[in-house]
Amino acid sequence: MSDALADYAVTEKNTRGRTLPDKPHPYRSDFDRDRDRIIHSEAFRRLEGKTQVFTPGLNDNYRNRLTHSIEVAQIGRTIARSLNLNEALTEAICLAHDLGHPPFGHTGEKVLNELMADFGGFEHNQQTMHIVDFLEHPYPDFNGLNLLYETRLGLAKHSGPYDASADKTFPEKNCSLEGQVANIADRIAYNCHDLEDGLRARVIEPEKLNDVEIFSKAKLQIQADTIDDYVIRRTRTAKAIINILVGDCIETSRSNLVAENVKAPDEVYYKDKNLITLSQQSHNQLSRLEKLLFENLYMHNSVKAEDQVRNWLSALFGRLCKEPRIMPKFFQGLVEHQPLQRCICDYIAGMTDRYCLAKVESLSH
Repeated sequence: MSDALADYAVTEKNTRGRTLPDKPHPYRSDFDRDRDRIIHSEAFRRLEGKTQVFTPGLNDNYRNRLTHSIEVAQIGRTIARSLNLNEALTEAICLAHDLGHPPFGHTGEKVLNELMADFGGFEHNQQTMHIVDFLEHPYPDFNGLNLLYETRLGLAKHSGPYDASADKTFPEKNCSLEGQVANIADRIAYNCHDLEDGLRARVIEPEKLNDVEIFSKAKLQIQADTIDDYVIRRTRTAKAIINILVGDCIETSRSNLVAENVKAPDEVYYKDKNLITLSQQSHNQLSRLEKLLFENLYMHNSVKAEDQVRNWLSALFGRLCKEPRIMPKFFQGLVEHQPLQRCICDYIAGMTDRYCLAKVESLSH
């Protein structure tokens, strides 16, 4: 592998830059700075306390939104490096892709969307853009992180089986190859680590996976039947699935890029189809695993807890609508820029699970 970036990679020379001009840094690239701005953001730190599948605090070994994002970035860097893409840009998109998630995972998002039905709804990818463009405010002269165009485009176009693209303003049909890497790294990461956590919690028993081809393939690869320790067997199987899928993605994507004869990022932006993909066989195998996880893990009562979450968020939303002064001054001040209900939604969406429950408890007295 060459150290030079490929012609189709986003680089310092072909970037479309920032909305607000910024002086070059003496020893960090603009893409490094985007990644670092995301890592140092308040929204990124709060991901530690937000549900991935299991509520934080139940078991410190389960993933949360922060550890998920780090695992996505690790997979994304591997794929980007192997394809001579911009690793720092890929990492920035991977680390930021879930900033907009509210407390209590997808159930929390569903309930917030219901509460905001008459005020524009709620969708976590749109909220991610709202965070990086407006809600984060570490600079004295402007709101937002002033991220590079390509970072923002990758976040706006982020999509997957459980993600709808938030894009409403970008003219491009697609994001950069680095953004496409982030999409597939996300899909690989959450399926594999959610499977591992589901097995850890015994919500999913290994016997249910006998008909899942990629699980059987991974077990055979690590010779799982020779491993007596259940924890090691479970962990190594999940890691083997990652290895299989990442390798398949790299080889398939290389073939796609050669077949399409891509020479520059601009050529990628206006293609309807993604060029960073899995083979059809691996896609089908991963889809089978996704279906099993959806039916046996994500819809499990111990994970979903929809009635509880609806009661908590509805009570909190209603109380704040009546008494907005309860909110911190920053969110009170946002009413100059957006409707009150959106300000309340921004406040709730930024909460960790623990903080939200504590706030519900304190306001119930």
